[in-house]
Amino acid sequence: MPDLQHRLIATATALLAEEGVEAVTLRRIAKDSGVSHSAPLRHFSGRAQLLSAVAAEGFAALGGGPLPDGTPHERLLAACRAYVAFALENPALFELMFRHDLVDTAEPRLAAAAGAVFSRFGALVAAAQATGWRDDATEDALAASLWAALHGLAGLRLWNGVSTDLGQALAVTLGAYLA
Repeated sequence: MPDLQHRLIATATALLAEEGVEAVTLRRIAKDSGVSHSAPLRHFSGRAQLLSAVAAEGFAALGGGPLPDGTPHERLLAACRAYVAFALENPALFELMFRHDLVDTAEPRLAAAAGAVFSRFGALVAAAQATGWRDDATEDALAASLWAALHGLAGLRLWNGVSTDLGQALAVTLGAYLA
């Protein structure tokens, strides 16, 4: 990736974290990067493609963290906790990653990064199922259901929909699936 392209993505990511998605405009990114207002268009076809690159980096960060050694069940639990922790530590990025009205889900870099995260999660579910956990459901259905529960819990916590202790809510959610 060219240096300027990387710098534009980094600037957009910082703006997103500091001021929210509304502040992430091509003109503002160019200004904050110290380049001409047309420079971002040499690397991105428009705002949606730039936001897609930012979202792709978010998925890479979400799915790129190492998981602790342990049983398949313990590794799946760690991935579930990491998902919610990522959302709470990166709320604007987390929201952008799933804002299909702002990103181009067909953009190859974003599609590949999101697909890699979902595949890794599915593999963790499959490994846990291979040890006898929840073998009453298909891997895809179980992975999608667990992902949705985690995503919902993270969203509720981010937008003040859950006032209970997050650790307890996460434990209950994970317990329902991972018992």
